[in-house]
Amino acid sequence: MSAAEAGAFAGLGSPHLGHIEAGRTAIPEAKLRALLAAYGCQDEPFANVLVAMSESKEKGWWSDYRKSPLAQSAHDLAELEATSVAHRSFQWMYVPGLLQTPEYARALTTGGEPEADRGLLDTYVEFRLQRQQVLARESPPTFHAVIHEAAFHMQFVEHGVMRRQIEHLVEMARLPHVHIQLLPFKAALSPATPAAAFVLFGAEVPELDTVYVEHPVSSAFLGDQTHLAQYGTAFERLTTAALPPIDPAPERESYMRGDSLRLVQHLLYML
Repeated sequence: MSAAEAGAFAGLGSPHLGHIEAGRTAIPEAKLRALLAAYGCQDEPFANVLVAMSESKEKGWWSDYRKSPLAQSAHDLAELEATSVAHRSFQWMYVPGLLQTPEYARALTTGGEPEADRGLLDTYVEFRLQRQQVLARESPPTFHAVIHEAAFHMQFVEHGVMRRQIEHLVEMARLPHVHIQLLPFKAALSPATPAAAFVLFGAEVPELDTVYVEHPVSSAFLGDQTHLAQYGTAFERLTTAALPPIDPAPERESYMRGDSLRLVQHLLYML
């Protein structure tokens, strides 16, 4: 449909509909439902979530950084993390941002931009630590991370920093909504395993699911069903190839099990 054709169903002119689609102005519930009917959307749960989004007046904490030098993708990522009900994360090279200690995050940002202004690096770290609050709030999302063993052998941080980072992972794994698996070097994976780190964000309705694919030049946010299915299958393959999740329960017999905690203990010993 053209903007004029779609707007006619909801009593909206083309310019007004353009402002709505660009996110510059809100849309009343009646007009939104009229547009959904015109577009053939009969999914009531999906429609209800869209209505709730359109009526939300709250500004996220990330809006406080709108004048900062942070890229728009950082704001979009923070919003996705805050509004999703499930995170499934895979990382090759680094510990996922929501699990990083402050000193690890600083080592990572400093190593990535060694010439950057100290104030800018402070902003990067502060923003990342703010993002982590999503896992500590009431009704947090479920968080499932698969981290390759290679991430713990990187030399951009001192041994003490890495040791405290690994110990922090064990503490985070105590949270009932956090599951952390390690993918060892010896794991057998097909060549189709994604080479880029990614996060699958599960929304309240599957139509709003998103996959975030990290790239040093330009990260991508993908929402089409083909990509969601592709990365969903990849994550399932990764969880199968990875060691069982870190289980820091004191009563467990860790020396009897070849799981992620046993690899963590080996890594700590090597440090």
